[in-house]
Amino acid sequence: MLVNTKEFTINGLRYIIRSAMENDAKSLSEVRLQIDGETENMDREQGEAYIDESGFKHVINEDTERTNNLFLVAEVNGRIVGFCRCEGNLLKRSAHKVEFGVCVLKDYWGYEIGKRFLEESIRWADTNGIKKINLNVLETNDKAIMLYQKYGFVVEGTLKNDKLLSDGNYYNTILMGRLNV
Repeated sequence: MLVNTKEFTINGLRYIIRSAMENDAKSLSEVRLQIDGETENMDREQGEAYIDESGFKHVINEDTERTNNLFLVAEVNGRIVGFCRCEGNLLKRSAHKVEFGVCVLKDYWGYEIGKRFLEESIRWADTNGIKKINLNVLETNDKAIMLYQKYGFVVEGTLKNDKLLSDGNYYNTILMGRLNV
């Protein structure tokens, strides 16, 4: 589904949040690969589960056509610096909910891009009959957990020793959800 473009200026940085378009596919492939190498908050290590330009074109087109999917990008001076998705389900018993995921290039942390993605996703969900947003977050990502809680997400469970990070230790994944009833 497509949404209207919104502009933000935070700490002197001007950026827009808009729907992903097919011509963003090459840039999205590169940005995702870079982000996966910048933080261990993602599910993947750099290069794992790589999505190339044609793969992103497919995802963008599918998300644009489906009413319970949303694909947003953040753009600074014509460059994509992050993206988020809400992915719905075609099964009737799960059609009321979506899975939220977000990533932002490390150089652009601190400009509330993740917060704006979350706000726009919640607004979209609330106005389009989505009753629940789910997400997963690494237990060490305190800033993200606090942000999600501020916007009404609650901890619904914990996946114990779910991720093996570069320090050789296992970490929990926190399952969170937000109901719109």
